[in-house]
Amino acid sequence: MDVAPPTESERPIPRRSNDNAPRPPKPVRMADDLIMALRFFSRLPVGDRPHEKPDLNRIARVLPFASLVIGVAPVAVLMLGGWLAMPPLFVAALAVAVAVVATGAMAEDGLADAADGLFGGATKERRLEILKDSRHGTYGVTALGLLLIARVAALSSILAIHPLKAGAIWLATMILARSGSLWLTVALPNARADGVSAAAGRVGKTAFGIGAAFALVLGFVFMAPAAGLLAFLTAIIFTIGVALGWTQVCRKLLGGQTGDLIGALQALLEVAVFAAVLIFV
Repeated sequence: MDVAPPTESERPIPRRSNDNAPRPPKPVRMADDLIMALRFFSRLPVGDRPHEKPDLNRIARVLPFASLVIGVAPVAVLMLGGWLAMPPLFVAALAVAVAVVATGAMAEDGLADAADGLFGGATKERRLEILKDSRHGTYGVTALGLLLIARVAALSSILAIHPLKAGAIWLATMILARSGSLWLTVALPNARADGVSAAAGRVGKTAFGIGAAFALVLGFVFMAPAAGLLAFLTAIIFTIGVALGWTQVCRKLLGGQTGDLIGALQALLEVAVFAAVLIFV
């Protein structure tokens, strides 16, 4: 039995590919977030992967591991100098210099700008204006000098006891301080629409919680054996207290947060952890 060929209207219409159709989002990998965190918080070489716009919500989850990578070179210098029996004060100063180079002085610059802005202006508008100015005034220079003195003094004191303990404690300190500083983006809105913090977005509670959990685990692994469990618990209490206190200061004087205020909190948390450790070592 012969079958008539299909007419033009009955023939199936071939599907055409639509290049403009939305494609499924690229899966986010932890390695990509780690590269993003290292590019944002350090000046370390990370290869030639395509640059992504910084996203603090993604960075927060892996920041403890990025802090571990950032701390390798400074800690190596600290421990090597200690094992070579060089003067602890000199070694600590050298190691701190390496850390400043590795991070691009991000926290140090933030603390100096925050000191100038928050305490050098009488109104919110004037404080924001000073914060945006890259030049440092008296408050900023004083805060920066005191930070470096406190850091070098703490490290040299611990280094005089044992190089390995000093390295482990410093690693824990950097991990806890850098991750803890992101609390400011959880607690406060952006103080202005432009700037580094506004461009990178805020951190959600879930992302901050994941990052904080990793930071606590790594902090415990490095600090508890070197300084003792009580020192670690005291450091956590000090960290929480300083973070909450700094949040209140920023809320009262500025009504929000900026990248400089986050960097300043990182510096303050580092000093708080050192203070707690020095009580017990």
